[in-house]
Amino acid sequence: MLNEVKKPKKPVVYYYLIVILIIILFNSLVMPYIAERQIKEVEYSQFLEMTDNGEVGKVEINEQENSIIFTDKAEENIYKTGMVEDAELSMRLYEAGIPFSGQIVEQASPFLNFMLTWIMPILIFTLLGRIISKKLVETAAGGGKNALAFGESGAKTYVPSEEGIRFNDVAGVDEAKESLSEIVDYLHNPVRYKQVGAKMPKGVLLVGPPGTGKTMLAKALAGEAKVPFFSISGSEFVQMFVGLGAHKVRDLFKQAKEKAPCIVFIDEIDAIGQSRGNKLASNDEREQTLNQLLTEMDGFEDNTGVVILAATNRPESLDPALLRPGRFDRRVNVELPDLKGREEILKVHAKNVSMADDVDYNVIARMSPGASGADLANIINEAALRAVRDNRLSVTQEDLEESIEIVIAGQVKKNAIMSEKEKRIVSYHEVGHALVAASQSHSAPIQKITIVPRTSGALGYTLQVEEQERNLMSKNELENQIATLTGGRAAEALIFNSITTGASNDIEKATDIAHAMVTRYGMHEDFGMVQLEKQDYQYMGGASSSTASAETQAKVDKAVIEIVQEQYEKAYQILKDNTDKLHELAGYLYDKETISGEEFMEILENK
Repeated sequence: MLNEVKKPKKPVVYYYLIVILIIILFNSLVMPYIAERQIKEVEYSQFLEMTDNGEVGKVEINEQENSIIFTDKAEENIYKTGMVEDAELSMRLYEAGIPFSGQIVEQASPFLNFMLTWIMPILIFTLLGRIISKKLVETAAGGGKNALAFGESGAKTYVPSEEGIRFNDVAGVDEAKESLSEIVDYLHNPVRYKQVGAKMPKGVLLVGPPGTGKTMLAKALAGEAKVPFFSISGSEFVQMFVGLGAHKVRDLFKQAKEKAPCIVFIDEIDAIGQSRGNKLASNDEREQTLNQLLTEMDGFEDNTGVVILAATNRPESLDPALLRPGRFDRRVNVELPDLKGREEILKVHAKNVSMADDVDYNVIARMSPGASGADLANIINEAALRAVRDNRLSVTQEDLEESIEIVIAGQVKKNAIMSEKEKRIVSYHEVGHALVAASQSHSAPIQKITIVPRTSGALGYTLQVEEQERNLMSKNELENQIATLTGGRAAEALIFNSITTGASNDIEKATDIAHAMVTRYGMHEDFGMVQLEKQDYQYMGGASSSTASAETQAKVDKAVIEIVQEQYEKAYQILKDNTDKLHELAGYLYDKETISGEEFMEILENK
């Protein structure tokens, strides 16, 4: 593992907050106490005596506090006494010519009030300022952090330990590891490259969908190279004040040069590296930070031993100046793993988990097409949690298969209750999918059919598993997929002469496939090989934007409807031709609630 080296941060603002807190406490606690000390308490009889002798200046009668505050004739001293029921007090004061009211008498001299309110806080600020300045100077002299700590890079510095991540701990990305292994060799043996005149790329950009292991690859590279590793997120450069992000960039590269050879990893670089041509998303602070990053990458001398790694899920949004040779020279695609890669990833994550001897990772890999490394790690963990819940000491094949279903459809809803009618409709719906799929060629085999409700909202589902990895899909295969998706709705219409809301997800998927066939795959005779829409941010699953005119778009919509309707009619006819098997399978599923693909095929093939 990589050991993180952290330094404590205490910016100047921290000390000023302490000063403000001290002043607030001083004004709320100390000043009232000092003011209270200026008042002399006397007996009520002394107050009457001073009144009769003409020694009283002003009087304030405070009935709420049951007290009388008065001054001497010269109004230099303040006295306080308790109230006594005296009906003649007002007349006595009036006859003595002493002004009295309910208004507060000045309880301290103006000079004292000025000293406590203004001079004392200034003195406290000055004293603490000198102490703080002295401490910061001593820290800077000792090689510590700069006074403007908020302007530092904030990068986490890792020193590789003996147990650090290695390339062997990262599976399913063999091409990416091979590309990065050259950097490891260069950091260890730069002389070999100098002799030939080869230069190592200054920057390597890791590109791929979320969860494919880009950050883990960067750490594995640092572990293999055994050099310092600086890690920072692109969003940490974006600051409120213009110029601070650029200062962070300068500080980061300064540290990197001092610790060369080393690796600097900037995660989610699209946060600061977005194209400057988009004026709608223009930001002065972000642009200044990007300009500083471009300058620093150009400023590296040859063979300084500093390698810049960056990762992003949105390479389309990066500025062209950042991607040109001399900055990020090499682009490494970290794609979703294939069948073999998924199997290797499962084995890597299962190393520290107690697994049963009969676990078949190939089956699990085939059941999880399109899963990223993070998804597969989650599947292993979910299976381990299920084993713990069942009080078992090892993970079985059933645990792994169930964990895939949890990822796909969610947990089983134990308290969900379906009526007999709904349960029968769902049974025919799911068997409709399976029967249409099994009746067509080039369809994935049925793995499992269930009508047990799940937390995702699904009342049941049909699981198909490809026998081998598929990289290309023909037009017929896509049409078969659409027909399979419409099989559930077709079964409802055929058997019950009515339709339900249960096909909403099927309709969405079927429409997406048909739309892609027309607009992106060129699989419609009316449009041919013409791109009618462009997919934005392919690694983020972003929405597609149409490149067609309004008139053409209307024709596209019509073509999509025709494709889906044609496949629906095909599915309906398949089910109509196999009505007896549909009833038999639906009845069996209704009783069992969950059946395997083997059971389904056995009933289907049994004449």
